[in-house]
Amino acid sequence: MQVSKLSTLTLAVAAAVALSACGKKEEAAPAGTASAPAAASAGNVIKIGFAAPLTGPQSHYGEEYKNGVTLAIEDANAEKPTIAGKPVTFELDAQDDQADPKTATQLAQKFVDDKVAGIVGHFNSGTSIPASKIYSDAGIPMIAMATSPVFTSQGFKNTFRSMTSDTQQGGVMGKFAVEKLHAKKIVIVDDRTAYGQGLADEFEKSARAAGGDVVKREFTNDKATDFTAILTSIKGANPDVVFYGGADAQSAPMVKQMKRLGLKAPLISGEMTKTPTFLQLAGKEADGTIASLAGLPLEQMPGGKDYEARYKARFKADVATYSPYGYDAARTLIQAMEQANSADPKVYLPVLAKITHQGVTSSNWTYDEKGDLKDGGITVYKVENGQWKVMETVGGGAAAKDASAAK
Repeated sequence: MQVSKLSTLTLAVAAAVALSACGKKEEAAPAGTASAPAAASAGNVIKIGFAAPLTGPQSHYGEEYKNGVTLAIEDANAEKPTIAGKPVTFELDAQDDQADPKTATQLAQKFVDDKVAGIVGHFNSGTSIPASKIYSDAGIPMIAMATSPVFTSQGFKNTFRSMTSDTQQGGVMGKFAVEKLHAKKIVIVDDRTAYGQGLADEFEKSARAAGGDVVKREFTNDKATDFTAILTSIKGANPDVVFYGGADAQSAPMVKQMKRLGLKAPLISGEMTKTPTFLQLAGKEADGTIASLAGLPLEQMPGGKDYEARYKARFKADVATYSPYGYDAARTLIQAMEQANSADPKVYLPVLAKITHQGVTSSNWTYDEKGDLKDGGITVYKVENGQWKVMETVGGGAAAKDASAAK
């Protein structure tokens, strides 16, 4: 997404998010005390847990993410895998955490009780961070989509990412805004989630370091759709750019309201805005929006073209954003089990920590000591005529050099 040190402020925000969700969702399963799994599989079936928002305003993220994991498990099973000399079948246990921290921790305990061998997920930082403690206590590896630096800064040995962290992404975008967009006056808005605030914080640090002036910082939430009051205040500051840390369910109406109020500054955001859904929701007002996404564009990923064709054939839909990373996460988890010749988390976890995986998104999927990807990159996109177009790619290996030429 590289990693910043865990701050007291970030911990407080993550805790507040979890507490604020209490009582708002139906309980998915009774929470209890985590315990190490007695076995990682039932017979020759090895269970892999998956958790993401599968209902609600973020369900489009979770469903596409799940599709990638589903395809990975189907591909692995088609290879007739064996572990410890016996044929095995990998089975996906997909659950809806509703993007809610309380539900996520309940599901985490359920996965522990069900003795899953590993976890792909959770999707949101605000769910992954509290759930990771339960998985850590049980010794179960998790490869999450979470981008908050906090996720891998907790000192747990079981936490791994499938995308770069907000430290890198926010850092790239802050510098990009000042040096490439020549922004001098910058306004920042975030949704107060672990993801949105974390990304905005890193953007602000980088923008200031590059010489930009953050003239205003505003806050909303991940349920809001009316930003008239905030944007009216922002308009008075006459910014060169407006950065938003949050999801497309907010950034799309925000950019429409910006255009309606006559704000000339472009909206800049992160990967939760770089989606087909944003284009649909924002319509013609999407043009000019800039957003970043981890890694290379799909067509330049090492396995991107083949993956795209197979994904379309399997799900009758286009690849959006997250499924290639879900695919690689699941395949990496399975590869670690196969190399360790065991689905026992305590046996294959050290193998996972040192793995080198040749995947769809990267030909060198490896982790540092904290569980962050070593070879992460960021691509910056801009909406032109209703389509996301590549502006520039930073990092991500040698292939990234070619991506920067694509305009």
